[in-house]
Amino acid sequence: MTTFAKIINVPDFPPREKHPTIFGAFAELQSGEFMQIVNDHDPRPLQYQFMMEYPDGFTWEYLEEGPETWRVAVGKK
Repeated sequence: MTTFAKIINVPDFPPREKHPTIFGAFAELQSGEFMQIVNDHDPRPLQYQFMMEYPDGFTWEYLEEGPETWRVAVGKK
């Protein structure tokens, strides 16, 4: 079972703070650590942004895929 250094419930944040909060939390992770993102819709666009910012520096695993809640484990390589 994965232990998460941080769990971010994305709907708790105003729209302009969502991505900065997520990327700030990711920046604080140590190599080998994971955070969990919880959202009310598929965060696929966020995955694309991670691919642009950290092309080989992260892992992305869906833990739950809707229809009401999406949970993603994001790891730092």
